[in-house]
Amino acid sequence: MNAKATVFVVDDDPAVRDSLTLLLEEEDLAIKSFASAEAFLAEPAEVRHSCAIVDIRMPGMDGMQLQAELARRGVLLPIIFLTGHGDIPLSVRAVKAGAVDFLTKPVTAKALLESVHAALLESARLASQAEANQTAMECLASLTERERQVMALAVEGLHNKEIARHLGISHRTVEIHKARIMHKTGANTLLDLARIAEASGLHS
Repeated sequence: MNAKATVFVVDDDPAVRDSLTLLLEEEDLAIKSFASAEAFLAEPAEVRHSCAIVDIRMPGMDGMQLQAELARRGVLLPIIFLTGHGDIPLSVRAVKAGAVDFLTKPVTAKALLESVHAALLESARLASQAEANQTAMECLASLTERERQVMALAVEGLHNKEIARHLGISHRTVEIHKARIMHKTGANTLLDLARIAEASGLHS
């Protein structure tokens, strides 16, 4: 695994923080540990190619509340929850809210490392998707309002004549708009265009 990958450890138990740090440093991972969710949130962190191992039950803000706050802030950080209690309903809630895994203490080194590597792969996927979304938004920003209208109808599957009727413009004008849209977005096919529209939120 890339040595630049970072694992954030958020646990109020110093013994747990120390043991996780020792284990993960052997994997050439950078470790940053925090005694509370509040301490983690207070320190700006670069979350590209990183994940967090979070204790589910902590004084003050608990692990689930931290997960919710990161989501509210739009922070794309895969989370692995650790708990001393085998709480099935809680684990289901955590995974539904986007957690990569939910492990019960004491956890084996093998299980933990498998979860960490899975979380880092998810982090890379999220970063790639965010980059694609940003590119799509930039593509759309270059379009005129009319071109956006034409693009939205085109990715819905309407033919040029149908788009022309819908917008009250000529068939030839639709063709010109579509050519400009393809040029500005760099799309080669309607499928490319649909992906850009979906990534940007124009069409879902």
